[in-house]
Parts: sequence; structure tokens; C-alpha cells
Amino acid sequence: MLLESFKMSWENIINNKLRSFLTMLGIVIGVASIIALVTIIQGTSSSISDQFSSLGANKIMVAAPGTELKHGLTKEDMDNIKSLSNVSGISPNISKKTTIFYNRISKDNVTLEGKNEVFFKTNISALKYGRNINIFDINDKNNVVLIGNNIAKDLFCGIDPLGEKITISGIAYTIIGILSSSSSNFSAGSSNDSVMIPYTNAMKLLGVKNITALDVFLKNTDLADDSVTKIRGVLDASFNYSSNAYSVLNMGDVIESFKTMMSIMSTLLAGVAAISLVVGGIGIMNMMLVSITERTKEIGLRKALGAKPSTIQIQFILESVFLSLIGGVIGMILGSLIAFLAAKIIEIRFELGISTLLLSTLFSSLVGVIFGYMPARRASLLNPIDALRSL
Repeated sequence: MLLESFKMSWENIINNKLRSFLTMLGIVIGVASIIALVTIIQGTSSSISDQFSSLGANKIMVAAPGTELKHGLTKEDMDNIKSLSNVSGISPNISKKTTIFYNRISKDNVTLEGKNEVFFKTNISALKYGRNINIFDINDKNNVVLIGNNIAKDLFCGIDPLGEKITISGIAYTIIGILSSSSSNFSAGSSNDSVMIPYTNAMKLLGVKNITALDVFLKNTDLADDSVTKIRGVLDASFNYSSNAYSVLNMGDVIESFKTMMSIMSTLLAGVAAISLVVGGIGIMNMMLVSITERTKEIGLRKALGAKPSTIQIQFILESVFLSLIGGVIGMILGSLIAFLAAKIIEIRFELGISTLLLSTLFSSLVGVIFGYMPARRASLLNPIDALRSL
């Protein structure tokens, strides 16, 4: 009997193709919206999170412009921070826009960055090929440079840049390495148009005496809050407890806050998209009610021949579930395609979660059962005598 109910439900859908399609359209749009929005948000979140994570969850960023009496951090201040128990290393940051030259060819708007060996130890993917800046370059203030991917393409097309010399502020620097390319859309600090030199050399080149930005790397991220307190203690002593002399930012907290925010946004968008599924369910219920009215004679005849109310009810619920599931499958395919194309266009990671697909399928099935129940119950309670009077 159940097999017969399956067959009759399917035949009714096939015999009313246009009406069935229009009924499923709400489910298709709802499921496609949920999958597309959630997948795009997850991909965007992962791409941005990767960029944040590349900055280091174990990193504390210190900005110390200083006061009128003392500008920036001295070597003694940095040594005091470096000597703290949970600190594995520090990396001074110096940055300025400049113009570089190679064989009378200039490239403007290049970011000059001063780094040390710790930066490369903690950013192992920063170097594409060549060698990193080492401690000897720092101590001797060597005129060596690493160049970004775009600079290598623009100035050294068809030439291996290693060993070549570029001019920065009238000083010749030997290229020792090429930096890895960075994402153009979501990179928090793209190195594509950057050149990196030893920070001690950068201080000399720019006439800088103290450091105003510093990255502090931790051994144990679980002790990050305690380390922030100790760093603040060093900075308070250095700047005579001036509240505006410095700021300390724990990147681990920033990453966690961002993930929480994106998770909330994903849930909210999925909730908004789910509303269209409810609208689609109302469409199914409306179509089923119309179908019952059209098939009153059929229902009355079946009940007169001995069909139980439960059998009639199951048939109409199955019909509703079929519509929801077919619409759900089409919606999944359409939503996945939209998410894939969007990921390619805006250059984010495409992450189609199995949980998202299963949840969408389950939700569309529930919509079919819930909104199909009332019409199915109405059909099962139909009096066969009343139904057969119109024969």
C-alpha cells in the first residue's frame, strides 16, 4: 500500500509539471539562498581568518609613538621586553613609502620595511626563494634587500633578481631573496610591492633613532594576558606612566573576536534565507489544498473502495515531501554553483560544508511534512458520501 502511495504521489507531480515547478520554486530559492550565503560567508571568513592568523595568534603588537620627552622605544626598552619570561622574540617594524631604481628604471609607491631575523623565523612562508635577513645583516647593517613579487615581475622580467642591485635613496642594495606573493583582496599587509631590509639599516637610512612599532612573539599563547600585563609594565616604566604613549594589541583576541563575529553573521544570514523556505512551504500548502479540491472525486472513490484515512493522509504528505526534496536538491545544486562562482570572482576559499547541505535537506523535508500535514489531514477526513455526490 505504501508503494502504491509513492507511485500515485509521483504521478500527480509529473502530471502537473508547471504547477509543481512553480510550487517548488520557493523551496529552490530558499535552499539556494541558504547554501550560497552560508558558503560565501564561511569562505570569506576563512580567507580573512587565514590572513589574520598569518599575522600570528601568538603575537602581541606594540605601537609606541611615545611622548614629547621620549619618542619611541630604545634598544634598552626592546631588550627589557625581550627578556620577559614568555617572550620568544621581538621584531621591530619600520615602514615608509619610497622609490626604487634598477638600471635607470624607477618604481614608485614601494613600501620600504625594516625587519629582523625573528620576523622570518615566525613567518616561514614569507620567503619565496633566496635567503632571509640574518643576525649578521642586523648587526653589520648590511645593504641587502628582499623584494616583493610584483617588483620582481616589473623590474626583472626574464632575469633572475638574486645578486642584482637596486638603488634606494641613492644607496645600492644587493637582492638576496624574493618574497612570497600575497592575496590582493584580503591580505592584511601585502608584500607584493614591498622591499625589506635589515631594520638597523632602515633606521640609518631614514635617520630614525627609536622604534615606534614592535611585534612581540610569545612562547605560550595561554599566558598571553599575563604577558600583555608585563609588557605594559615595561612600557609604563619607559614612558613614565603616560597613558597615550603606547598601545598594546593581542592578536589572539582579535582573531577570536573576528571568528565570533563572522559566526554570528553567518547564522543571521542563514536565518534570513530560511524565511524564504517558510514562504515556499506556504506555497506547497496552498498547492496541496487546491489539489485536494480538484481531486475530491478521486479521494471519495478511494475511500468508498476501502482506503483508510491514514493511507490518504500518507499519500498527500508524500507528495508534499517529494516537492520539497526535489526543490531542495535543485536548490543545493544552484546554491553550490552560485557560491562557487562568487568564490572565484571575489577570490575567496570555496568551502561547501557537508553540514550545510544536510541541514538544508533536513529543513526542506521538514517544510514538506509540516506544511503538507494540514492539507493531507483535510483530505483524510473528507466524507466519501459528500465527495461522491458530484459524480
